[in-house]
Amino acid sequence: MLRLGLCCLFKQSPIHFRSTTATFVKKLAPSLRLDRLSDICLANARSLLAAVEEVHRLGIGAFRVSSPLLPLYTHPDVGYRLEELPQGEAIVESLGAVKELKERYRLRFSLHPDQFTLLSSPRPEVTAAALKDLEYQAMLAALIGADTINIHGGGVYGDKVSALARLVEQVSALPEPIRSRLSLENDDKSYTVKDLLPICAELAIPLVYDVHHHRCNPDGLSIAEATQACLKTWQHVGREAYFHISSPRDGWEGKSGPHADFIDLTDFPDEWSGLDVTIDVEAKAKELAVVKLRQELGLPKWQFLDR
Repeated sequence: MLRLGLCCLFKQSPIHFRSTTATFVKKLAPSLRLDRLSDICLANARSLLAAVEEVHRLGIGAFRVSSPLLPLYTHPDVGYRLEELPQGEAIVESLGAVKELKERYRLRFSLHPDQFTLLSSPRPEVTAAALKDLEYQAMLAALIGADTINIHGGGVYGDKVSALARLVEQVSALPEPIRSRLSLENDDKSYTVKDLLPICAELAIPLVYDVHHHRCNPDGLSIAEATQACLKTWQHVGREAYFHISSPRDGWEGKSGPHADFIDLTDFPDEWSGLDVTIDVEAKAKELAVVKLRQELGLPKWQFLDR
């Protein structure tokens, strides 16, 4: 059965996640910094609990949790640990409640670090920052029960072969809590499905198939071939596959431009019908787009499935 997923935020539902900046936090007196960050983290943990309830109510089967749920956690100047926060225990308890509710509703969580989390960079400081961020992502994933931390291959840096070699080296050295959840995703400019499939096979990690990126950055594989190849990478690790779907706001002439508000049903691959996969819906209308696509595909609400 197809499981559709919502990405991070809501369009209509009154659920919001707070953020802050290092510039603002630095202006606070040292005695107030952790108080401020603690308030934000607790508010976000409680918002995530509300998000799980709303996702369940809407019949959506997966939720991509915003990576900066605990903002500035790894920042070199104002970073912190949960045990340092005045409300650290309450934050951990709230995240534990999120995990319990997610399991009760049989939902699926993933994390998708931003484009600055790179393991293929030739710059050691960039790699070190990426590793620190992935440690945070794995910690958060364990607290909430997320099974996937998805990243892109990164830049080519003028030499794709060398960049991929660095990626392999860094992933090979990752600690188990990160590596056991890590996936790679084909992108719209640098790394195709065909580029990443051998890497995923060598590292025994799965490949998230983004069909929009594949259309923007083709590699000779058909959608059917790419779908089956990516499915096998997930079967090898014993987990349900993750795919991504989106439509271009400005039509296919614009290709890799902004996402549209909703998914054009003609962009949904026939090859995906009837699969047991999670499909994150990347659309500006957020939960409205997921519900609309579910209805157009004739899928039942997720909570009514007998699984």
